[in-house]
Amino acid sequence: MLELEGLVVVQGDFRLSASWSAAAGDRIAVIGPSGGGKSTLLMAIAGFLAAQAGRILWQGQDLGPVPPGKRPVSVLFQEQNLFPHLTVERNLALGLTTRAGLSEDERDRIARVLTRVGLEGMGPRRPAELSGGQIGRAALARALLRARPVLLLDEPFAALGPALRAEMVALVNEVADETGALVLMVTHDPVDARAMARTVFVEGGTAWPPQDTQNLFADPPPALRAYLG
Repeated sequence: MLELEGLVVVQGDFRLSASWSAAAGDRIAVIGPSGGGKSTLLMAIAGFLAAQAGRILWQGQDLGPVPPGKRPVSVLFQEQNLFPHLTVERNLALGLTTRAGLSEDERDRIARVLTRVGLEGMGPRRPAELSGGQIGRAALARALLRARPVLLLDEPFAALGPALRAEMVALVNEVADETGALVLMVTHDPVDARAMARTVFVEGGTAWPPQDTQNLFADPPPALRAYLG
């Protein structure tokens, strides 16, 4: 279980607060107006921003002293963070090892996960040779190889068209089904949010507790209604 206990994160004049929990395997959309604190929430959980008060716990362990690379978290950013000078295979290998060479077992694992996300045989390509949707699939494949129990997505598919974005969100849900990962996905699109079981509404520096998505959108509070228009 992920627990945010009286969490407060301060950046300059901005203050984010959150106090709630989410179970392993939860699928949660994070939605709200720009500047409300959605990315700040994810970056705090990932360890890139320090908490000024409160705690972030995973399965009872306080993650405060744990550096980002050691946390049980994988993050997909909007920029996807694929290195342009490396092949897809080498980019994915970074999810397994920092060694220059790969063992046969590691190559097999990469090949299997590329097949899983629909990129069979594309390991030798570089990111510039991929479409936007394929880049998103490659980034998701790297997260799969890391096999962390918490998957954070900060609008990684925002640049894609509606149909392709829906396909990627469906793939995320399939992957979560297989791995049992807790998913927190930042989005500005209510359609994407409705593909997740629960939703966290973030507005004015408050990340409200997760609610059932269908119920929330059927009877939104005034601030969410204003955001949705």
